[in-house]
Amino acid sequence: MSTTPTVVLVHGAFGDSGMWKGVIARLRGQGYTTVAAANPLRGLESDAQYVATVTRAVDGPVVLVGHSYAGAVITRAAREASNVEALVYVAAFQPDEGESALENASRFPGAKMGPDTTVATEHEGEPELRILPGHYQDVIAGDLPAETTDILAVTQRPVRVQALTAELSGTPAWRTLPSWALVATQDNAIPAQAQEFMAERAGSTVVRVEASHAVSISQPDAVADLIVEAAKSTR
Repeated sequence: MSTTPTVVLVHGAFGDSGMWKGVIARLRGQGYTTVAAANPLRGLESDAQYVATVTRAVDGPVVLVGHSYAGAVITRAAREASNVEALVYVAAFQPDEGESALENASRFPGAKMGPDTTVATEHEGEPELRILPGHYQDVIAGDLPAETTDILAVTQRPVRVQALTAELSGTPAWRTLPSWALVATQDNAIPAQAQEFMAERAGSTVVRVEASHAVSISQPDAVADLIVEAAKSTR
């Protein structure tokens, strides 16, 4: 069994695993094996169980990384995967028991995701959200060029509303595991003040990066550096 941790990356809502491409390249360049989990975005509990299954399949220790809504997912999933040794939150939610993603997004002013910037459609009897293409750059990726965000807006994966409104059940994993948090100071999806609040409450090691919510795409070096810091702490 390897003692070098594998990095399991979990994307959030309105994106896919492709958001980690730059981060994966940098981690691989430093000798880290990576797994990018395809977050189903169907519900907090079921998404967490899926991520836990992916994580348990790794032979050896894991650094579990979540972006955006996936922060809530890894907070729940890590309790079901005993090989997780560190958590990394990238512009992400760090909910406590009984809190939802949307509750934390609205805890402080500044979030631009709302009825004016999203559209809800029904799929299999459940409403799911997309960011309106004309607002994608402003809400998600203000530090990326329009030719990039235009593609991201078209290829975004919708999230079920129930995933964002579901309350975390049980003790959050950050109470028992060391955690790191990257706060994106120009984030229009999860206000930086909300990220700071959650990270401080969790006792996370915090780095601040002048970036949008899409920080893993716009600043992959900063994201990879934080993950490596967390990984080295587990050895």
